[in-house]
Amino acid sequence: VVAAGLMNALKLVDKRLDQIRVVLSGAGAAGSAIVFMLHALGVKDMLVFDAQGILTLDDVPQYDFLKQELAHIVNPKRERMSFKEAFRGADVFIGVSVANLVDATMIQAMNRDPIVFAMANPEPEITYNAAKAAGARVVGTGRSDAPNQINNILAFPGLFRGALDGRATTINTAMKLAAAHAIAALVSNTELHEDTIIPSAFDERLVSAVAHAVQQAAQATGVAKR
Repeated sequence: VVAAGLMNALKLVDKRLDQIRVVLSGAGAAGSAIVFMLHALGVKDMLVFDAQGILTLDDVPQYDFLKQELAHIVNPKRERMSFKEAFRGADVFIGVSVANLVDATMIQAMNRDPIVFAMANPEPEITYNAAKAAGARVVGTGRSDAPNQINNILAFPGLFRGALDGRATTINTAMKLAAAHAIAALVSNTELHEDTIIPSAFDERLVSAVAHAVQQAAQATGVAKR
């Protein structure tokens, strides 16, 4: 769902996946899954932070297996900086960590038309209103009381329906990417707006569109039983 929202948000700001810098807070299950998805989409420049600071290949021996995997695909220049410093010139912030971690000065230090997905629950890293007031062009949170609720409910029913219908033996990256593209495509160019980068969870087209895309990807990649 993050991938879908980001693809549509980038259309609004006229930026490319392979040219943006992403700062991500949180290197656990959610954060790592997002990093792997964005990497598969073609994002090349990601700076990932956990409670101990920035992830870098130079510190691999001290990481667990998951962070070791992440370290090989993020921070390509092996930079060392504080979390606040990372915002300088960044295009996108994605948060899956703790509340109130980001302030207005950090948003203001970002590149033009910042994209902010602050998804810590129940309180985000920065609120929708605060991020917009600081100059963010597109803001998404995990909350239902603000625009652009980035919630995995948009993906899971259709993803599993497609895997089951295709009798898939696994759920691979191609199937996840197909789901992301299907979700993004449900927002037409005429509907696309700063506050409408992803479809509603109540969109009646959602489950079938995602399921169909996932089933096709399963068949195309040879993991669907015949």
